[in-house]
Amino acid sequence: MDLNALSPYIRVALDNIIIPSWKVKERDLFDYELLYVKEGEARVTVLDQVYDGQPGDIFLFKPKQKHSITVKGSIPLRQPHIHFDLFYRPDSPEVKVSFKPIEEMSPLERSWFREDDCSMPPFDLPNHFRLRNPLVFEKLLLDLIREFNMGLPFSQASVKGLFIQLWIYLLREHHWNQNSHIHSNWEQLTKVKQFLNHHFNEEVNVEKLAEMANLSNHHFIRLFKKAFGSSPIKYHQIVRIEKAKEMIQFTSTPLTEIAEEVGFQSIHAFSRAFKQLEGVPPSFYRSKKL
Repeated sequence: MDLNALSPYIRVALDNIIIPSWKVKERDLFDYELLYVKEGEARVTVLDQVYDGQPGDIFLFKPKQKHSITVKGSIPLRQPHIHFDLFYRPDSPEVKVSFKPIEEMSPLERSWFREDDCSMPPFDLPNHFRLRNPLVFEKLLLDLIREFNMGLPFSQASVKGLFIQLWIYLLREHHWNQNSHIHSNWEQLTKVKQFLNHHFNEEVNVEKLAEMANLSNHHFIRLFKKAFGSSPIKYHQIVRIEKAKEMIQFTSTPLTEIAEEVGFQSIHAFSRAFKQLEGVPPSFYRSKKL
């Protein structure tokens, strides 16, 4: 899933209350559905997995994924929910909400199935979420539903924006749940990252950085790389080179002085590191100076 290409289409957005005898028989959706259990309880079956949904639980039903829902107990089920496409398609306005299994669908209906981008890396989103603090998600969802149904001018764009906030919050919470070791050390890791951003012209070593994060060298390197995509030393090098690129393009400072200002001992060491990261020598960016 390329988040830069995200252009959601919200098909249905409802906050409704369901009586205890109600159920959704087994069906296959064309699109996605996010369902939030606000009040009451639900027995939810997705493929062969059975869940007992409680207040605060979130369910994500994916395209072509058999599922059923039954109200559990004697308390009505309040279930704010939305049906959506992650990526707008020309037929998005025509596609309906499915209440059928795929075996009962016409050829036209079968052509409406969306790709399931949420079951693939890097997200691999589950069908069931139990967040640490569901109230943030709840407010975002109810705001989206309210905006969708008010029909104000430009509400379509507003609903898209609200959905993206909601979706990113869910992705982020899932990420933290899967990487709790990073989340518990996030403050120390970002402190080191900011230090590297502000001290790009200084020599650094892992021992000092790990001590700053109050972690062992090995544990620190592993967590930093998992959190930011590169080792701390490589990240420091990237910051240096990015600062150098900026100076090359937007100042007339000689390359030898730029090399010194970003912390390199010689123009040769600077040029070698620059070409290793960028694939071109520093002079390439000087020729593109605006």
